[in-house]
Amino acid sequence: MSIRRITKGRRGVAVAAMAVTLALTVAGCGGGDGDDSKKTESTSSSQPSAEKSKGQDDSSADQPDPNVKLAEVTGRGGVVLVVNQVKRDSGGFVTVSGVIDNPTDQVVNMGGFAGSETQMVAQSPNSVAGATLIDKAGKKRYYVLRDTDNRCLCTMGLLPLQPGKKAPVFMQFPAPPEGTTDVDFALPTFAVASLKISE
Repeated sequence: MSIRRITKGRRGVAVAAMAVTLALTVAGCGGGDGDDSKKTESTSSSQPSAEKSKGQDDSSADQPDPNVKLAEVTGRGGVVLVVNQVKRDSGGFVTVSGVIDNPTDQVVNMGGFAGSETQMVAQSPNSVAGATLIDKAGKKRYYVLRDTDNRCLCTMGLLPLQPGKKAPVFMQFPAPPEGTTDVDFALPTFAVASLKISE
């Protein structure tokens, strides 16, 4: 093969490569005055915020209203438990939600709420696993639900509560029969509170 043929072959490859590059450049720059890219950008940037606001709406619908006080009981060290919601869920359980408030000027240790069951205390440290619901009419006591690892379905890992601070808490119990709406709620170190289950 002569040098002349090789040069022609290389020239042909270079021309083809330039043609492809030019076609891609034109395709990338062509099409309108840039409005489409702006529309795509604004659509993609607005979608996450719409999804975010939807997610916030969904989660806020599940959150108890902090202004609702179904019960308020005092516990050891002057801490106060405020129950905001007692709700029967379709899954066959009742969720009690509220806050533990420290109105004192001392740091309060949040231990002692997990009850005395050794295995539960070990698997659910610094929790509210010791809570119970009492159906007086049905003469039955309901304990906090637990998972297969014996951890409570409740708030765990409570840290010492600083003066003037609050800690949100929740506990899930097996649901009493449908007709039962009035129950007593007990959490170790706190007074007993009478509650009404909302459907």
